[in-house]
Parts: sequence; structure tokens; C-alpha cells
Amino acid sequence: MRRLINRKPDGVARLVLMLLPFLLALLAYMAASEARLAVNPNDKLLPGWTSISAAVERMAFLPDSRTGNYLMLNDTLASLTRLGIGVVIATAIGGIFGILQGLIPYFRATFNSFTNVLSMIPPLSVLPILFIMFGLGEPAKVLLIVVGITPFIIRDLALRTSEIPHEEIIKAQTLGASTWQIVLRVVVPQMLPRLIDAVRLSLGAAWLFLIAAEAIASNAGLGYRIFLMRRYLAMDVILPYVAWITLLAFALDLALRLFQRAAFRWMYRGNGN
Repeated sequence: MRRLINRKPDGVARLVLMLLPFLLALLAYMAASEARLAVNPNDKLLPGWTSISAAVERMAFLPDSRTGNYLMLNDTLASLTRLGIGVVIATAIGGIFGILQGLIPYFRATFNSFTNVLSMIPPLSVLPILFIMFGLGEPAKVLLIVVGITPFIIRDLALRTSEIPHEEIIKAQTLGASTWQIVLRVVVPQMLPRLIDAVRLSLGAAWLFLIAAEAIASNAGLGYRIFLMRRYLAMDVILPYVAWITLLAFALDLALRLFQRAAFRWMYRGNGN
């Protein structure tokens, strides 16, 4: 008798099992919504699909009567621009400092404790400081993302760099490679896919910091719209926005994963992927 731990689902079963939790959550929402609307047809907490579809059409497919903009598109572009700039800056800083901190002892001795302390500071606690120093414009929002995820990327990449077999470093030195040749030709090629992993793992936190900053001071953005609609208890708008943010986050993660697979095929050789 095969133990459950040794049984693996085939392609169809894997697809069914993957979709099952989403279907159950959808059915649970539909049942709860119908139950509340049966008691109070004007209930706003769990709106029906008719209200949600009307709100999506109004926000995504009809121009705003006051500005003429398509609000969901405008909010999406604003948020993705802030998120993209912040993540790119954090990736560059995290990649450079992570590799140097994991490889060069003097660099590690200087910055390791400092990075650890920075990573323990709750990023949202410095948001008022950023607004005071940089104003309520775009720099403060982008910097919150940078401050929030850079220490994580540095620590993760430094750990991965330190795990490189020491024999590879010794062989490179035996062949006459300088420190910077070792960094560029031995360490960096191995760390780039790990850097992508670190960025993927930090995307959830980056979205959190983005939405928090937009909720406090912004006039456009997905987080701004959600907290604006909160004042009116407009769950028919809030729920689609939350679902849209989730879909965007999943799409970004998938894009990074596909890029990693295409650019670094050597990572997947021999493991059946």
C-alpha cells in the first residue's frame, strides 16, 4: 500500500486541486452575500455580483465625469510606476551590497551589523519621517519601498553569496583572478538568479508599503482609491481593486519566474523542471 506521502497528483488532478480552494472561497462568498442581501437588500458589506460588475464597468471602462480619466487604469499606472522605481532601486542597492557583504570580509565586518539593525526597523514607522523630509510627493512613496525591502534583499543575497563553495573562489585565485574579477565572473553570474528570487519574495512587502503610502498622501493609485472608497463603504469598488492588486502581484511574480527560467536555464538542468 502506497503511503499518502509518496502519492503525486497527475496533471489533471493537480489543476483541479489548484483551483479547488479558489472555487470554495468563491462559493463561500456567494452564499454569505446572498444570505446578507436576503435580510437587507441594501447591505454594502458583501455586495452581489450585479453591484460588483457595475462598479468594475464604472471604474475601468467608463471615463470619469469630472476628470475624463479611466480611474482604474490611471490608478494602476500610478501604482506600478511607484512600485517599479522603488523595486529597481532596491534591487540595485541590495544586489551590490549583498554580494560585497557576503564575499569581502572587511565589507561584511563594516556593514553586517548595520544592515541587521536596519532590517529590524518597521518601515511604516519611518513613513512620517520621509514625508517630513521629502514632502508628500512621489519621492517619499518610492523611498518607503526602498527602505522597506532593501535590507531584506541585502541579507538574503549576502547569505547566498556566503554559500558559494569556497573551492570555486580558491580555483579562481589560483588562476590569477583579482578580487573584482572573482566578483564579476564567478559570483555575479551565480547570484543574479538568487537576486531575482529575493525580489520575488519581497514583492508582497513592497505592495504593502506602496498601498500604505498611497493611503496617507496621494491623489491617484490603487491604495489611494481603496482608502477613498472606504469612507463610503463602497465594497463593490474595494473588492475588485483588491482582486486586481492580487492579480497584478501574481503577474509580476510569474513574469520574474519566467524570466529567471529563460535567462538562467542552468538552474533547472537535471532537476526535472
